[in-house]
Amino acid sequence: MLNEIYSECEAKMKASIEHMQREFKTLRTGKVTTSALDNIKVDYYGTATPIDQVGSVIATDATTIVISPWEKHLLGTIENAIAKANIGVNPNNDGSVIKLFFPPMTVEQRQESVKQMKGMGEHAKVAVRNDRKGANDKIKKLEKDKEITQDESKSAQDNIQKITDKHIEKIEAILKEKEVEILKV
Repeated sequence: MLNEIYSECEAKMKASIEHMQREFKTLRTGKVTTSALDNIKVDYYGTATPIDQVGSVIATDATTIVISPWEKHLLGTIENAIAKANIGVNPNNDGSVIKLFFPPMTVEQRQESVKQMKGMGEHAKVAVRNDRKGANDKIKKLEKDKEITQDESKSAQDNIQKITDKHIEKIEAILKEKEVEILKV
């Protein structure tokens, strides 16, 4: 019974860390990635569709992304969607592909990315702490219902705290590593 609570809590905390790492993909680091376009949707026959589902999206070098739509009539639609998304570049449409030229990041932009990254890390920590609270509430309910003793409850809550500390440390390590990556010129 307690082991189920531990494993469920651990799984939720791992999911929170994975979510944070997926969010990191939207951050701009020194090298541009196609994930910079992940949150941009285009109108494809009345449906909001991600750009990578209406054409090929390739990062040709550290500062350039090329989008080749599968249907040429989508060039203008994609161009407008990128312009509206305000990702810091103007799309260049040459009639067959759209090229995005990202300027090298300034120190201020790197620091802003680090700030956003730390905010994402804080959200992950809050999620982990909420998972801890949920697990502790289940343990307290078991104690209240006389399914476990007070000593077992205290021991179980200590185990949950150890699991929480382990995941918070992991988040901190990931944040430090990512900060070094972003600030490296």
